[in-house]
Amino acid sequence: MKASDRWHSDRLGTEITVARWGTYGMPVLLFPTAGGDAEEVERHKMVAHLAPLMDAGRAKVYSCDSVAGKAMAERAGTPDQLLALFNLFHQAVAEEIIPAIHSDSGGRLPVVVAGASIGAFNSLAMICRYPHLVSSAVCMSGTYAIEKFIGGRFTDDLYFSSPLHFLPGLEGPALDTLRQRMVVFASGSGAWEDVSESWAAAKVLGAKGIPNRVDDWGSGYEHDWPTWWEMLPLYLDDLLP
Repeated sequence: MKASDRWHSDRLGTEITVARWGTYGMPVLLFPTAGGDAEEVERHKMVAHLAPLMDAGRAKVYSCDSVAGKAMAERAGTPDQLLALFNLFHQAVAEEIIPAIHSDSGGRLPVVVAGASIGAFNSLAMICRYPHLVSSAVCMSGTYAIEKFIGGRFTDDLYFSSPLHFLPGLEGPALDTLRQRMVVFASGSGAWEDVSESWAAAKVLGAKGIPNRVDDWGSGYEHDWPTWWEMLPLYLDDLLP
């Protein structure tokens, strides 16, 4: 079963779409790649590869527009504006999209987040910023130093949207909760892949006692959908009840 909802986000200054597949199960929020929309995961057959988990009632899959990623890909704004948009996008996911998922699923279960490429960055950011809302994250083929793509000066928006920057100083209840979560970093070593990005992020998490693992799938796996088709069903099968 597929459904979608769309509303105007005052926070983002644009409309945002959330699509859903499945009828019941653990909510899984998939973040698109940089320029993707809420239905990208369906067009690229990821939803079809997750069908066994949905059919078994273990997963209810959601996806949303990549608002900040699209702006970054299109260079739609100054570096300061793009960094601010990433910060606002994460806030919108926490305060608009995840509450909509809770409403649709009839409960307040923590959400599993996953994504590839820029979707991996957003997945990591969401679990680290809002561990009370997210139970685990699958980050595939990611680059986690977002400033490499945007440039510009160091801003508060970069600090708050980038786990590589805010995690070293994180303390208190949020860190206590995050230490009960799980982050999976998965990457190939083939074309356009750089597993060193995953190891660098894992080092930052490990220094704060946050459970994580890095899987290098080897040179036969490139930065493309067939790689992620194999990865995501495997990890979700392990993480979901």
